[in-house]
Amino acid sequence: MNPAKRRAIYARLKDSMPAPTTELEYGTPFELLVAVVLSAQATDVSVNKATRRLYPVANTPESILALGEAGLRDFIKTIGLFNTKAKNVIALCRILLEQHGGQVPRDREALEHLPGVGRKTANVVLNTAFGEPTIAVDTHIFRVANRTGLASGKSVREVEDRLVKFTPDEYKHDAHHWLILHGRYTCKARLPDCPRCVILDQCEYRAKTVPT
Repeated sequence: MNPAKRRAIYARLKDSMPAPTTELEYGTPFELLVAVVLSAQATDVSVNKATRRLYPVANTPESILALGEAGLRDFIKTIGLFNTKAKNVIALCRILLEQHGGQVPRDREALEHLPGVGRKTANVVLNTAFGEPTIAVDTHIFRVANRTGLASGKSVREVEDRLVKFTPDEYKHDAHHWLILHGRYTCKARLPDCPRCVILDQCEYRAKTVPT
């Protein structure tokens, strides 16, 4: 895909979503970090339902640590893999208190050393909480990038590197949100809604759907 077409795609996405953001509900970097950790292999809707109960009771490393693993499990037991996630969140709270003064570090390496935090989660926190021009690649973005031709790659890291390389600087901050929302609601896995797509004429997907 040539640079002009990529720029046109981002311009269209920006016009359709001028202020994109995560659908996870949060008020602080720590709340976002916990929500993203909880969202692994779970929907944002299920995470929001749990954190709406949890955060009014405990929304700092100290207060969640005080709940203990069993106490935290009671709040997140409706989310998939809740046992492992409770263990990871308690462990990361302890590390934040012991090594970072209770604050979420604005540093990739430090974030990735936290239990339950991988490269994708670190990218989300750096981008959404701290405004860094990182691009987290999840299944939606991996699909959209490959399907449209925006940034083809066989692995998540390859797609991420190509998106970072080829996305114009002025669009990098919001690229993650545009692409994930586009993949979630329009360029869906089973049946992309091509007739409603704002980048239909720019997309290089050969098997575009037609109106029924």
